[in-house]
Amino acid sequence: QVQLVESGGGSVQAGGSLRLSCVASGYTFSRFCMGWFRQAPGKERERVAMSNSFGDTSTSDSVKGRFTISKDNYKNTLFLQMNSLKPEDTAVYYCARGSLQYCSDDWDHWGQGTQVTVSS
Repeated sequence: QVQLVESGGGSVQAGGSLRLSCVASGYTFSRFCMGWFRQAPGKERERVAMSNSFGDTSTSDSVKGRFTISKDNYKNTLFLQMNSLKPEDTAVYYCARGSLQYCSDDWDHWGQGTQVTVSS
């Protein structure tokens, strides 16, 4: 019943921007931790940002200052604003649902992902 659908990926040149969206359904979106992850070929999946049910956020060191996670509880949508993109940001980006209220690194539902490609 839980569904997460990402959109907003594409191809951009280094220095460009993209905004990813994740539309959630099948549960009470506002009560859960939500996160963004990425995975490049041959690399492990990496958590890039997360937001708990109170709106507190964190980002990984690799994207800090460039990416911003936010959400619209009324629209059941999670966003990832990606600025100053670098070729090393190229990956498939996924949104995921975490635990109730606080983020505990238990991610039980995943979207299908959206491709982000950054060229130099």
